[in-house]
Amino acid sequence: MSRYLTPSKIALLCLISIYTEGVVPNSSAIHVLSFLVANLSPLESGSVSFSGKGNQGCAVSVADLEDALSSKASSIPGRSVWDLFLKKIWSIDSCDALEVFFADICDILAKSREEQIRDRDNGLAPEIGCMRLSRCSPLGAFVRRAQLEFTRLQFHDSVKLWKGFVHYRLPTYRVWSKKNPSAERDPVDINLLELKLDTYSQLAQVAYGNIEADAEDETFVSTKDVERLLEFQIGELQRLGGRVPDGMKVQLERIISSGVTLPNLVYYLRFLDAWRAGDYPSSFDNLHRYFDYTMHSRDRSSYQYALLNLAILQADFGCYGEAVSAMQEAVSIARESHDMNCLNFCMSWLYHFGKAFPEQMKDVQNTGMLGNEKEGLAFLEAKAKETEMWSLLSTTLLSEAKLELQNGESLASTIENIVRASHLNVTKNLVSSMGPQLLLQNALYSRIGVTHLAWLSNEIFRQCYANRSPFEDYLKSTFRSCELLAQQGRYRDISALMKQVAPEKLRSLKENQHWTFFSGILQLKRQICRDDKVAADHLLSQLEAIQLPGNDASLLLSFLSIKYKIRQGDYGRALEIVEQTAQSIHQDNFDIYSQVRLLCFKARIFQKTGNPQRGFSLAMRAASIAHRSRLLPGLWEAICVLGGVLLSLREFEAVHEMIESIMPQVLETDDCDLTAQAYSLLVDANMGMAGKLWSQGQNTPAKTEYMNRALGYLDCAYDQYEEIEDIKGQCEMMAKKATVMHLTGDLVLANDYAAKYLDLQKLSGVSI
Repeated sequence: MSRYLTPSKIALLCLISIYTEGVVPNSSAIHVLSFLVANLSPLESGSVSFSGKGNQGCAVSVADLEDALSSKASSIPGRSVWDLFLKKIWSIDSCDALEVFFADICDILAKSREEQIRDRDNGLAPEIGCMRLSRCSPLGAFVRRAQLEFTRLQFHDSVKLWKGFVHYRLPTYRVWSKKNPSAERDPVDINLLELKLDTYSQLAQVAYGNIEADAEDETFVSTKDVERLLEFQIGELQRLGGRVPDGMKVQLERIISSGVTLPNLVYYLRFLDAWRAGDYPSSFDNLHRYFDYTMHSRDRSSYQYALLNLAILQADFGCYGEAVSAMQEAVSIARESHDMNCLNFCMSWLYHFGKAFPEQMKDVQNTGMLGNEKEGLAFLEAKAKETEMWSLLSTTLLSEAKLELQNGESLASTIENIVRASHLNVTKNLVSSMGPQLLLQNALYSRIGVTHLAWLSNEIFRQCYANRSPFEDYLKSTFRSCELLAQQGRYRDISALMKQVAPEKLRSLKENQHWTFFSGILQLKRQICRDDKVAADHLLSQLEAIQLPGNDASLLLSFLSIKYKIRQGDYGRALEIVEQTAQSIHQDNFDIYSQVRLLCFKARIFQKTGNPQRGFSLAMRAASIAHRSRLLPGLWEAICVLGGVLLSLREFEAVHEMIESIMPQVLETDDCDLTAQAYSLLVDANMGMAGKLWSQGQNTPAKTEYMNRALGYLDCAYDQYEEIEDIKGQCEMMAKKATVMHLTGDLVLANDYAAKYLDLQKLSGVSI
């Protein structure tokens, strides 16, 4: 098989030849030229294809040519451009005619300066009135390249190319013979007609075989086309993640087995596919094979990229020490060879790796290679601007915004960096950077309590950018949307959203693990609310066994474990998990939100275990940190915990005023659990104030008003618990309601509520 030429490229040369003959009118010229340029120099990598219709740029089918040319009139009356094209391709009636066609094809090019000087010296007048292609134009460059590649072909390769061209144009024989009834042509070779032989004769069978029934050349492609296909597949895998589709694997194996010289890139594609599949030995072996071949042709210029890929591979399979060593060596070689693109990427990777695994970066930090976080980000930002690596600059700005958000620093500065990154993504068309930007916006809006904007950020990403962004970003966006739905108890919507994730997208091991973990977290939240101890324990053990890399997943699981133990009344174990989680938080991956949550959990445990004084200081500290950092949902949670502590200290009026003042903001968070807790505190506060009046012997209208308010708040709290299927919360509200009815003397309603309480207890499966 040839390195460059294919039957489809011969067809394009024929179309170019027709265009230069001046038989394509102005009305059709733009369309013909657009078709040629689109197939010779496609602007979008997504146009590379080998199957079906629309094979732009690599293998143009006869059907594509017919669709493009049949409706375009030519300068010859009664003939379309398609008719002239058929006449041209059938004029090449033998292998010798193909040789002549390529020998004469350069006549359609403008003469070079040397040729013009030679003609002038020989007394030849310049040609006037004929169309010639500029030698440097896209069409001219293609014609020169095609002729050069044909002259390089061995005889057997040129014969094979001729056979492929015969098979390529064969479907048009009937149409051409209808349009040209007087022309005598054989569907295979004019020499057979002159010898009065058909395609079933012994000579034809020896020379061509059963060419009419043979589908061998259906995917006749050149080595160059295979390289472009591999580059496209590698680009898609690197940009979007995932694995090579099964259909494409079959096509690649068929193409490679048909005799194409195996490009080095095929090993890199196999490396990516094996890596995503979790096959460490195969990925390691194919990576070494690719760079072993590359080194021979590029004189070690790609050594730093080999180390870079090796470091990423080692990190993905948990070999963090080896990954850091390989990346440090890659940094050194990139500095020596002044490869700024590779150096900037390596430094960015080291920064993000250090955020995820700070304990693995102690040796690197001791060398002073990165400096502190601020210095590292400032360095990356400056170098990205220098080298105009806009994607790296956008990522750096977002990393800076995330760092400020995690540390609870200036909210205005965080928003400024996000806006700068957004402007860069839009002006430079950095679609792959839109996912991290919108995910960070989602986190920002969630932390300032604007839940509807957080939801919209996820919707915008999934509707507008999901198809052109890494699948991992899509999974994270889907999970965060599901978390917002879980806060509102919309479990059916969660199920529908999770089912939108196509199973074929989860063929990558990493993505499959993330999807499994996210699904398990959502189920665990629901089972904890439903007080299903068996299901919750089973899910917890499974999620703990997954052990995703990174700190976010482990923190999320720890928070749910603490919440579950508190609901079960296992305060000792809950406190142990709080302490373990606090100790596991490293300064380099510190998050102010995690600190506030842990303080709230600890304060609630002390309140439940009869130590409200210790809980008071912790709750005040959590509220102070959240207020200073503008972490509003954390602030409302801390105030609710503080309200529970104050209730234990019988400060009912203070709790009532404090919780009532934050209720509008609590409702804006769309968090049913937090809202229900706030309403429950208002119930207890109002009943406490009514109890004070009753203990003083005052049966005043104020006491009745407090009790009526408590009943109203009880209904509100019950509705919120019911939304999220929180059986324990519903039972608690029913018990309180039965108690209030009993105190007011309405024994019938008290019995009804008590009966409903018992039904709820049976529903949860909790023994009475």
